[in-house]
Amino acid sequence: MLFSHSQVSANGIDIHYVREGAGHPLVFLHGWPEFWRTWRKNLTTLSETYDVVAPDLRGFGATEKPDLPAKEGYTVGDHVADLQALTTALDIEKFGLVSHDLGALIAQQFAREYPKSVTGLFFFDCPYPGIGDRWLRAEWIGEIWYQSFNQQPWAAALVGSSRESCATYIGHFLTHWADDPEAFDREDHEAWIDNFLREGNLQGGFNWYVAADEARKRLMREGAPSLPTIDVPTRVLWGKLDPVLRVEWADRLDEYFSNCKFDSLPHAGHFAHYERPERANSAIRAFFSEVV
Repeated sequence: MLFSHSQVSANGIDIHYVREGAGHPLVFLHGWPEFWRTWRKNLTTLSETYDVVAPDLRGFGATEKPDLPAKEGYTVGDHVADLQALTTALDIEKFGLVSHDLGALIAQQFAREYPKSVTGLFFFDCPYPGIGDRWLRAEWIGEIWYQSFNQQPWAAALVGSSRESCATYIGHFLTHWADDPEAFDREDHEAWIDNFLREGNLQGGFNWYVAADEARKRLMREGAPSLPTIDVPTRVLWGKLDPVLRVEWADRLDEYFSNCKFDSLPHAGHFAHYERPERANSAIRAFFSEVV
């Protein structure tokens, strides 16, 4: 499928997005190391029923990378403001949010600030406050080292020093985090490398981790925070074999979401939506047919 690409000025930056289909709007928020293309297997099918919109987040893909310190221009709050401005610019008043990885953190904060705008939240492999400090314990250092690496001032220069180095670094996550190391084929790998070798894209993605560092340290010190529940209808589908966001960490979802249904997805790792697109699409369609 050939996708329709557009740019819109929103919240002071140019945001790139793909939009297809008609019906109730669904906005898709990718994670790292991703960009809009991570949703291509979902957009093709779901555009038959829904108005699907998949932006590149601030700092990613073909969206602008503001020349600002990460902690001043790449926070969760900045991403939430981008999403609000984007949907306003596109004349979308109420919509569902489908998200993955760090996109799920943006979706949660958006739902807290604009609950009346969100018809439903659908999460894949979902970081959320209830994970607390478990992600940062000694036994998981071998999986989360990249969060510290990505904050180093020389990281983007090192990873981007050649096509081979970028392929080695980004390719590691596409293969290691998936249950099937060939879930992302050669064409995918080339597209991901092309994307992250675009000017500013490595640092743009790394800026998320720089901006989030204080929150990460707070989790290490204090553990899971106490927050009011999100009352928007919520569905979570988690890859059963995700090595970086462990499926057993879903055990506290009910403490943070008052209306949440959870399932694990066999034979899927971190990229459940990409590894098992048929199951993912079926679950998304079933959920939004109930809540819309």
